[in-house]
Amino acid sequence: MASDLPAETPSNKLVTGPLRSTLFWLAMPVFGEQVLNFLVGFYDVYLSGHLPADIRTAATAAVGVSAYVGWLASMVFALVATGTTALISRAWGSGDRHQANLVANRSVVLGVLTGGLFLLCVIPAAGRLVEAMGLEGYAGEIAIRYIRLDAIGLLFASVSFVIAAALRGCGDTRTPMLIFSGVNVVNVVVSTVLVYGYGPIPALGVDGIVGGTIAARVSGGLVFLVCMARGLDGITLNRSELILRGDTVRRILRIGLPAAADGVVMWIGHCLFLNVISRLGEASYGEAAFAAHIIGVRVEAISYLPAVAWGAAAATMVGQAIGAGERDRAVRAGHEAALQCGLFGIAITLWFTLGAGWIYRMMHQDELVRQIGTDPFRVVGLFQIPMMLAIVYFAALRGAGDTKFPLYATMFTTYVLRIPVGYFFGVTMQMGLMGAWMGMNCDMLARGLLALWRFSSRTWLDIEV
Repeated sequence: MASDLPAETPSNKLVTGPLRSTLFWLAMPVFGEQVLNFLVGFYDVYLSGHLPADIRTAATAAVGVSAYVGWLASMVFALVATGTTALISRAWGSGDRHQANLVANRSVVLGVLTGGLFLLCVIPAAGRLVEAMGLEGYAGEIAIRYIRLDAIGLLFASVSFVIAAALRGCGDTRTPMLIFSGVNVVNVVVSTVLVYGYGPIPALGVDGIVGGTIAARVSGGLVFLVCMARGLDGITLNRSELILRGDTVRRILRIGLPAAADGVVMWIGHCLFLNVISRLGEASYGEAAFAAHIIGVRVEAISYLPAVAWGAAAATMVGQAIGAGERDRAVRAGHEAALQCGLFGIAITLWFTLGAGWIYRMMHQDELVRQIGTDPFRVVGLFQIPMMLAIVYFAALRGAGDTKFPLYATMFTTYVLRIPVGYFFGVTMQMGLMGAWMGMNCDMLARGLLALWRFSSRTWLDIEV
């Protein structure tokens, strides 16, 4: 059995190797994957912003709102993925390969179930979701159609999400990067062909964007399943283990439920915040402010690229170090991940604050959208470092099985700071997008401070998973 392997195996380099370089090279494949994911989302917004003038602003808003639903899906899928990474990383760190494979197989079944339930729920709820986010008229019609179609692809995305989480728990960040790289190429190529048409394929306009997304998600899920069936780094599909019972399933859900709740709570808060954005003005000004917000948050996703990458690396190294009994190394891994990510944060802060005007000129052709978004985005740039630190430290905590504190922190920063402060300055004081984003800035600063405090307390080292 795999569990009888000697302790000195290649995977133990994550526990015994030089901390700084090991963490860096573990994070880099995830970083490459995140860059490609961002470019696809960026390209979707770019395509919508360069459609014919009579629909481009509505299309940009619709694509942005639809992306929020995709984000909700990833939060729901964290129900399985977070528990998967935490349990597999500990098992891998302790040398128990059999337990790691058991968790992976149970997680695949849970992933299929979660993706299927999300599909069944989101199709009938699409209209209400769009309405809740403050989108109406033609833009709302586009968004509803987009969300319902994309729900099909999200079923397969759930499988991809879970298997990638299992591989990262083993310390394999390269395979998910390679698969997602191919998936993103499919997205860009198919979307471009369907939007503009090619040969016998008619131009579908904004509907072509979702066509490319579906093609990418479906192909990604199938490739992950095929690869796992053939065996990946000790993680292999086993029919006898593809069941939904036993203590392993309960442990996955016990860790994952707070993480999923954290994501859903954050998502609901961001939807309510979108509703605040929709109240910033009337007619053309209000629509332009909404589009400026969508562009801002999609470009701001650049900050998530290194943060998610180093957060994933921290979660794996923290979990494996705890599994191997190396508690001090677990603490040092989290802080080292935050330090390396923070260096990217300095560069991103400078780019956003100094290049805001260029960013909006490139992303949209309407002058009003550019005017509304440029100055607020410069200010947002100043708060990227605390946001990135929050992502890294909270990921490290989840890798240790501490998923409750991030949930409580999210509830506080979203519902006590982001929404009330944003509404007061943006709507009540009529400061427009600049005022609304003051709430967002307060949220990011507080989240970063809370994450640093919790991780530094070391209380998470004693959490049982």
